[in-house]
Amino acid sequence: MPSYFEFFAGGGMVRAGLGPEWECLFANDFDEKKREIYRRNWKHEPNGKDIALVTLADLPREIHADGQLGQLPRRADFAWASFPCQDLSQAGKQLGLNGHRSGCFYPFWDLLNELIAIDRGPRIIAVENVSGTLTANDQEDVAIIADTFAAANYRFGFVIIDAVDFVPQSRPRFFAIGVSPEVEIPHNLLSPMPNTHWHPPGLVEAVKKFSRRARRNWVWWNLPLPPPRENVLADLIQDRPTGVKWHTQAETRNLLRMMSDRNRMKVDSAVAAARTERAKKIGAIYRRTRSEKKTDPRTKRVTSKKHQRAEVRFDEVAGCLRTPGGGSSRQTIMVVSPRRIRSRLLSPREAARLMGLPENFKLPANYNAAYHFAGDGVVVPVVSFIRDTLLNPLLTGNPH
Repeated sequence: MPSYFEFFAGGGMVRAGLGPEWECLFANDFDEKKREIYRRNWKHEPNGKDIALVTLADLPREIHADGQLGQLPRRADFAWASFPCQDLSQAGKQLGLNGHRSGCFYPFWDLLNELIAIDRGPRIIAVENVSGTLTANDQEDVAIIADTFAAANYRFGFVIIDAVDFVPQSRPRFFAIGVSPEVEIPHNLLSPMPNTHWHPPGLVEAVKKFSRRARRNWVWWNLPLPPPRENVLADLIQDRPTGVKWHTQAETRNLLRMMSDRNRMKVDSAVAAARTERAKKIGAIYRRTRSEKKTDPRTKRVTSKKHQRAEVRFDEVAGCLRTPGGGSSRQTIMVVSPRRIRSRLLSPREAARLMGLPENFKLPANYNAAYHFAGDGVVVPVVSFIRDTLLNPLLTGNPH
């Protein structure tokens, strides 16, 4: 059974994605609320230390043939780290790896270096974060991550995977996956050139700026295209939502007034389609602050004023779930039926479904806690896809 360490584990979405055939040796998260979710669902007590305080002594010991515990840590096949994204996100100040939160990448890798030094380095390492990792600090941060893998003598490659291929949520994420020198990479997992589905132009340009050492260790991961997604946003919406209430008619009218002409036209088109097809249309809404410029016709003076706008999409996909903090709004849904328009916040269970979590996954009773948990996680089917297409073939030597 493959084994792994799960850093910045949250409530265990990576564990859900890897599944029961993978053994979690160690999980760590500093946030007590997330650890409580982890405990409730996995009956496992995560380590609660700040990553900067985690030492080799916190990791499980190796077990000798006679059943006695050894002095050295067990060697995990795999280590995963979804380190904090706040300083790399477009919604944040984009301090990058220099920021207090996203800078947690450094102590995480310091611990890995200690393992590597005593020949206990994971065979595979995966690092996950927002797609803004590619552009943070004028692409210096992504180059630092590349140099970090190369300095450890791991062969590595980056991919951008949008969860929309697996769930009806637009959620592109950056994944860095590296393998230790002893791991033989099956030839079919390598591509001589980038694949536009996994390697967007921004990533291709970033690689050109990598150091010579990083480029020597670089690989283009050859991932298969996923099968067509089978569900749409409407399939995940509850008829009788739990944890949220429908807006009043006045609140829905106010939401409509907050829309630009372009967004209001989307609603009008959805109403027409609902009447023609005699079916509900589901829209996803975020409130955003936009600067709008106006020119005085007499003085020709241009002024700028900020307005809060409601922006809606009816493409059967939800917007990217976010943590409800730092000015980010919660996602609202609009249900357009032939005779009326209703609106409400996305429910906690709907948010969990958009992250690919099973129906029996236990969520916090508090709305904000449940929504924060979902918005701060990694989509479960994406982890399973990486497991099936890269991790298992790398560990077994059998191509996918």
